[in-house]
Amino acid sequence: MMNTKTRTIAVWAGLISVIIGAATFALSWNLYDILGGPMPGTKVLLFPGSLTLIYVWHPLFTEEINFWPKFALQMFGQFFVVTVMTMLCVGLAQKLFASPRNGKHERNPKC
Repeated sequence: MMNTKTRTIAVWAGLISVIIGAATFALSWNLYDILGGPMPGTKVLLFPGSLTLIYVWHPLFTEEINFWPKFALQMFGQFFVVTVMTMLCVGLAQKLFASPRNGKHERNPKC
C-alpha cells in the first residue's frame, strides 16, 4: 500500500507540472510571432500532456474539438502522467533506500 507521503508528493508534483505546462503553453502561444515558432522547450515540458492527447484522447474524440476542451484534456493528461510516474519513482526510491531499521529487525533502544 502506498504511503500517504508518497501520494502527497505525487499530487504536488502533478499540480506543479500543470502550472508549469499552462504557463509554458501560454508563453509559447503569445510569443509565437515574435520567436517565429514555438518557444524552445515547449515540447519537452508538455510531453506528458501531449502523450495523452495523441494516444488516449485522439482515438476517443475527433480532431475537430474546440480549443478549451483540448487544452483541458492536455492539462489533465499532464497531471495524471506526472502524478503516476512520481508515485512509482518515489515508491521505488523508498523501497531501494529503506533503512534496515525500518521493519522487523528494529532494535529496542530501552534495553
